[in-house]
Amino acid sequence: MQSAAKEEADPEKNQGRYNLRRRKDDGDVKEAEAKSEHQEERVEKVPAAPAAPAPTPLDFGGKIGAFFWMLFLPAWVLFLVLHVDQKDPSLSNFPPALPSLETFWDPQALVFVVLWILFQALLYILPVGKLSDGVLLRSGKRLKYRTNGFFAIVVSAAVVAAAVYQGVDLTYIHSHFLQLTTASFLISMMLSIYLYFRSRSTGPDERALGGNSGNVIYDFFKGRELNPRIKEFDLKFFCEMRPGLIGWCLINFAMALAEMKQQNLDAPSCSMILVNIFQLIYVMDGLWNEEAILTTMDLMHDGFGYMLAFGDLVWVPFTYTLQARYLVSHPKPWSLPLLATIIILKIVGFYIFRKSNSEKNAFRRNPSDPTLSHLKTIPTATGKSLLVSGWWGVVRHPNYLGDLIMALAWSLPCGFSHLLPWYYMIYFIILLVHRDSRDMNECRRKYGSAWDEYCRTVRYRIIPRVY
Repeated sequence: MQSAAKEEADPEKNQGRYNLRRRKDDGDVKEAEAKSEHQEERVEKVPAAPAAPAPTPLDFGGKIGAFFWMLFLPAWVLFLVLHVDQKDPSLSNFPPALPSLETFWDPQALVFVVLWILFQALLYILPVGKLSDGVLLRSGKRLKYRTNGFFAIVVSAAVVAAAVYQGVDLTYIHSHFLQLTTASFLISMMLSIYLYFRSRSTGPDERALGGNSGNVIYDFFKGRELNPRIKEFDLKFFCEMRPGLIGWCLINFAMALAEMKQQNLDAPSCSMILVNIFQLIYVMDGLWNEEAILTTMDLMHDGFGYMLAFGDLVWVPFTYTLQARYLVSHPKPWSLPLLATIIILKIVGFYIFRKSNSEKNAFRRNPSDPTLSHLKTIPTATGKSLLVSGWWGVVRHPNYLGDLIMALAWSLPCGFSHLLPWYYMIYFIILLVHRDSRDMNECRRKYGSAWDEYCRTVRYRIIPRVY
């Protein structure tokens, strides 16, 4: 009896063996099976409804946190802009005096920012450079991206050089920094509002998983639509790589001119030259390897909303230039051995950053590449594999380690008189700790036990232990 019950409980094993039905029932059973098969055929013709994606945990402190960051981030940028202009920008002089409201606004500054963005948009749409494939989307599609960022920065540099040669005074950027910041903030806010309302008409496959909580403030902050486009013009990709990033270099160059003018110098100080060159190399490397951004968290997972719009158009160009702005009024002389040490530090950080990012991007795009055959991996249930050798076998985020070393090299030329020029280093540590936490939660949810095995194999997150 137990054997018979076991056979009935496992219909696949019953096929080709005996059954317990009576022979006279066979005709009825066959008729019933025929009807059942006919019904199954009809059911198969009905397309299955797509499974709803699992809800994604809320980032940045959830709904209340999103509201807080929307208020805090502009206020923090304002604090940095005003505080660095003081004769003594030490924390003992906090808070800086607020200027009159009229001081924040200058129509000419708004025109300047708009023309800069339009100029970068024109360079972006020119049929120059490679058309790169994005990652596979949930809809099964791959978007095309015009990766001509290096061309854009070279043309921008030529135009800026020609403008200076013709007598255009770029120190306007230094003297009207507050007004330019305000104009960029207004543009980022208008862009965020446009992005939110256009996302209301997008389909589920076009939305980011993390930006559809149903709460207006959180979704506005995080971004609902994953890849908002106006025809072939990708708004998120453009803002990530063009006006703010290349604008960062433009502002640094203007700060060097402002230092010469304010300090009566024939050439920028060595500290200013180092900061300009170090950050220019960083930006040009990103634009030369522009295709690699297509496999980053911002492009693959985050929607385009206030968080990225503000970050791209305001945060990057007006806070990452803090060291150069500080040096305008506080030039720092350094001995040649100290300058050489800072340069070596920058080279080491850049080497780690570039090699690890290139290894990751190559593996993500083609894991079966013969040049990567020496790398060890851990397979996952998703069909993807996790790198546990090469740079990614030393620490879980070797690119973050390189970034931190470079951030140190950017801050050292400013000296130790004030904490303010070390803001980028401090901010970057906080950013990377938060991003590491996001990565851990996302990867544990996505890869399950394979991620736990990965964490046991690669124990250190950012800083390796030195024996």
